[in-house]
Amino acid sequence: MFNSLSDRLTATFKNLRGKGRLTEADVDATVREIRRALLDADVAVPVVREFTGRVRERALGAEVSGALNPSQQIVKIVNEELQEILGGETRRIRLAKNGPTIIMLAGLQGAGKTTLAGKLSKWLKSQGHSPLLVACDLQRPNAVNQLQVVGQRAKVPVFAPHPGATSSELEHPAGDPVAVARAGVEEARQKLHDVVIVDTAGRLGVDADMMEQARQIRRAIVPNEVLFVIDSMIGQDAVNTALAFDEGVNFTGIVLSKLDGDARGGAALSVASVTGKPVMFASTGEGLDDFELFHPDRMASRILDMGDVLTLIEQAEKSWDKDEAARMAKKFADQEEFTLEDFLAQMQQIRNMGSMKKMLMMMPGAQNIRQQLEQFDEREIDRVEAIVRSMTPHERLAPKIINGSRRARIARGSGVHVSEVNGLLERFAQAQKMMKKMAQGGMPGMPGMPGLPGAGGGARKNAKNAPKKKAKSGNPAKAAQERKDAEARRANASKALPTGAAFGQQSGDFDPSQLNLPKGFDKFLGK
Repeated sequence: MFNSLSDRLTATFKNLRGKGRLTEADVDATVREIRRALLDADVAVPVVREFTGRVRERALGAEVSGALNPSQQIVKIVNEELQEILGGETRRIRLAKNGPTIIMLAGLQGAGKTTLAGKLSKWLKSQGHSPLLVACDLQRPNAVNQLQVVGQRAKVPVFAPHPGATSSELEHPAGDPVAVARAGVEEARQKLHDVVIVDTAGRLGVDADMMEQARQIRRAIVPNEVLFVIDSMIGQDAVNTALAFDEGVNFTGIVLSKLDGDARGGAALSVASVTGKPVMFASTGEGLDDFELFHPDRMASRILDMGDVLTLIEQAEKSWDKDEAARMAKKFADQEEFTLEDFLAQMQQIRNMGSMKKMLMMMPGAQNIRQQLEQFDEREIDRVEAIVRSMTPHERLAPKIINGSRRARIARGSGVHVSEVNGLLERFAQAQKMMKKMAQGGMPGMPGMPGLPGAGGGARKNAKNAPKKKAKSGNPAKAAQERKDAEARRANASKALPTGAAFGQQSGDFDPSQLNLPKGFDKFLGK
């Protein structure tokens, strides 16, 4: 969504690098480029004027003139101001103290309210709530049926006592949306649902009759939250639409839909600043899981190509199998062989996190490789999984046995060329070597990365600090005396050890678990 704006701002900040001091002309030129970038992104003119004014005032102030790195200080100022126009702080749903929390959705027709109702209900369900969807859009053909389908996919119940309009019935049906909304809240109380999501009819522009209907629903159910759903791709008209809905239903929060589109995204930067209402959620795709809490600081970091590592970590924690991660960590520490079975398990873990392209775009500096990421084929993971699954269990554990005929069979089984099988095996062999080196003693050329505890790591470092062996004397008589002394020391040391065990322990007290042996080796010790 913000690719164009991010590219323009990143290029602007590059011109400031290497300057020890910023003149007023430098600041004016930077602010001018920021203004052009925001206007090109369809940000509302009043918002651009206020934003650039604050940036210029702070950039010419003492905080930049006394900064050690003025260019980084400018980036910091722009980042903080972007957070402000995006809402400042993360705003969460205010839950009701008594009875169900009532959430009413409002917005233009086509903004994606019905789909978003399903996404919000599924997200709330994952947070431990028990939501109920209420179908109050009785004007749009098949809107009630659409909400029922979405609710079924999200595994959330839908209250729909009236079928609403159908494709063959274009006139307004006789159903009363206000009565349905009121009955839906009562249904939630009786069935002990703690959250009610009311999906209302969309408006084609600023429709006075439909806005009055929304006001009546608001007065009837007294919602805790009224969320205004806005299409992030509508541009400058977003401000007028948002002001009309704020006057009509007095919404409490904003939800940005279609944030994964290729539009310039000015609506997201304008609506919160103009209305003074916070952006609470963002819809980032077509799937029901493509929905996230809106964090102004993280979104500002994404726009400035500083990445969003916190969101990436949260997604990993939510989808990562902790038992599988613990198994891999133990296997890594025990220096066991990394097999294609492990590789397949890791691929499945990554798949559970969602789109690979979206995850990589959250990394700092991702804008520099955006073209490569856009060309990345998400189906590549499916092809890799098909290749590995076409192998026998023995081949996955011992890839070295895969000869030419086996590679041809695997290629036929997975529907790919033999060259793709060869490429996968080569990449896997490199990954296997890297994992082995990391477990044994750290990667060469990577200072500060020792091996794992108990896995032989740091052997090279310890070798440097170990005392050097004493050189043998060149005098034959003296060398003979040194040999006698060494033999005497060895004899004394052997007398000090208890007999009956190869490792100097009593055979009755021997415990193989006290030794740092490879996994499964203890069966050869007769215990």
